[in-house]
Amino acid sequence: MRQLPKDRLIAALGAQLLAERETRDALREVIANGQLDREVLLAILADPVPVVTSDELARVEAWLRELPPALPPRRPALRAA
Repeated sequence: MRQLPKDRLIAALGAQLLAERETRDALREVIANGQLDREVLLAILADPVPVVTSDELARVEAWLRELPPALPPRRPALRAA
């Protein structure tokens, strides 16, 4: 199945949201464990999180395939000249 730009955008945004949640969870764990060292926090903040990894994209694409098909685009009615 050919992937539309909209589908790629949804997949990328979903992957970005997942990465942001993982970073937030890491921060939450550090705070809960009392590891508020400057070095630990700088390491978490400096860690480059790719917007989309291949694993995340594969998970989002699998999720998209499970969704029901979208309605076909409406075509304008032809008018008589």
